[in-house]
Amino acid sequence: MTVTKELAPDIQELERVTIRFAGDSGDGMQLTGTQFTRTAAVFGNDISTLPDFPAEIRAPAGSLPGVSGFQISFSSSEIHTPGDQPDVLVAMNPAALKTNVGDLPAGGALIVNSDAFTQQNLNKAAYASNPLTDGSLKAYTVFEVPISVLNERSLDGLDMTSKQKDLTKNFFALGLMFWLYERSMDPTTSWIDQKFAARPVVAEANKRALKAGYAFGETTEAFHTHYRVRPAKLDPGTYRNITGNEATALGFLTASKLADRPLFYGSYPITPASDILHQLSGYKAFGVKTFQAEDEIAAIGASIGASYGGALALTASSGPGIALKSEAMGLAVMVELPLVIVDVQRAGPSTGMPTKNEQADLLQVMFGRNGDSPMPVVAPATPGECFDLAIEACRLALKYMTPVSYLSDAFLATGSEPWRIPSVADMAPIGVDNETDPLTFRPYQRDPDTLARPWAVPGTPGLEHRIGGLEKADITGNVSYDPDNHHRMQTLRAAKVAGIATDIAPLEVYGPDRGDLLILGWGSTYGAIRSAVERLTGDGRSVAHAHLRHLNPFPANTEDVLRSYRRVLIPEVNLGQLLMLVRARYLIDAIGYDRVRGKPFRIAEIVEEAERVLAEERS
Repeated sequence: MTVTKELAPDIQELERVTIRFAGDSGDGMQLTGTQFTRTAAVFGNDISTLPDFPAEIRAPAGSLPGVSGFQISFSSSEIHTPGDQPDVLVAMNPAALKTNVGDLPAGGALIVNSDAFTQQNLNKAAYASNPLTDGSLKAYTVFEVPISVLNERSLDGLDMTSKQKDLTKNFFALGLMFWLYERSMDPTTSWIDQKFAARPVVAEANKRALKAGYAFGETTEAFHTHYRVRPAKLDPGTYRNITGNEATALGFLTASKLADRPLFYGSYPITPASDILHQLSGYKAFGVKTFQAEDEIAAIGASIGASYGGALALTASSGPGIALKSEAMGLAVMVELPLVIVDVQRAGPSTGMPTKNEQADLLQVMFGRNGDSPMPVVAPATPGECFDLAIEACRLALKYMTPVSYLSDAFLATGSEPWRIPSVADMAPIGVDNETDPLTFRPYQRDPDTLARPWAVPGTPGLEHRIGGLEKADITGNVSYDPDNHHRMQTLRAAKVAGIATDIAPLEVYGPDRGDLLILGWGSTYGAIRSAVERLTGDGRSVAHAHLRHLNPFPANTEDVLRSYRRVLIPEVNLGQLLMLVRARYLIDAIGYDRVRGKPFRIAEIVEEAERVLAEERS
């Protein structure tokens, strides 16, 4: 927490603050963090968030595995990550304190609900003694607030049980944080009125709790200072706070309008991809059709059928579901129909850690099908970029008549940032025409530029043709077992995907165009890498950053960029999958830096590893 200016004895102006709310999974920490985020966004701060919650729907109360957290970093300048460490930790119970206090730097502010530190809760968190009294927290600035008791007093007279009243204590904590950082309660009170319009007692309780927390901050002598973080200087425009899954859904909706085709989305619920289905299901007025299938195979089968029928078709899952979809993905490659397969990656293998972050499905979507079955692969780098890459995935699928893999992950899907709403009128159309002329139609006669075959929808007179997973004869599309034809068709399908390299943006470099070290990344490692490179270049290091959004094929200039630096470092939240592809493709001895912990990289980790590589190069 860097203090840049002191305006008055009781107000300090800060450039950036990182807050982590942590409590039991029933304490409403995700809601608390989301409301603080909405308020910071309305105020005009640049923001970045990191929700962190258990996989269980209702983990055991007070247990260490049941802790739910939400970290938000808000700033008066541009930021790229939700912060390495919190400046302030709000811990609602002993378990939340124990699992999170190790991330709080010395001198950091620790606000605890002292009412929750009962012997029973201390036992659940495996505390031998009470940390509020045994001196173990002396490195921090501790504020003990009896949140539960004060909150229940504020609800006197309401027709609610004590247990129901206790459910509102998260809003007391939120009100206190609103006071501490000079944030208005108005956006949250408006949200409460709308959310609980049918339950006025609940609405009144939450508003009272919010105001009581704010009033406590004003009247208590415990907090001598509150803090001001001014709005960020963002580019002009209309902004909204958006998560990656929300941006993905809006991107696909926009793509359907740019393509002038109805959108069909078939999926089976799976964390963390389910929100895309929830979001798209609300767009029926725009002609969107959503289908919740009985399983993953049915979902992609229905989507392939919708594509065959002329729709812009999508399906989504996470790694386990992508494994189930793999045979049908091969079918989409064989019949050469446009289809977008979304993989919102999570920690594996198998069920793994369903709510934690990982980016270990790259090789799966590249090669996880029988036979040579190449597919384009795109990957957004930020929550807001999910919108742009969703449109890009649809553009490639339609133009090249191919299934396309879209790789997001849990960090992008649930994290949020300010997103400038674009004008659809300024976007290029991505539509393609269906074949209609029976005199010229040949099912597998290819466009000479894109190698795409024509798209003929069922019911068009004279355009009947074979469809299915058996190998097709070149031009005619008849079933073929001819070995030379099979080789030719495999080569053509591979060449079609490889040719996309000339139709995508070149790999851009942040920093010097030549130097000692290039840090290469993809997906959600963007923010940590960019921030690390900003620190390193600020210290005079010859370091640059390049980030891949197209992973198959790579941009045409990728090799030139890589060979412009003495060393190449590739941080990944997997065990070196992009590293393997880069080494195999370009024979460059890149260095991997892997961390597979279910968490995103910290900026400091990448800075430290880059310094190690630079020192090794100098020696």
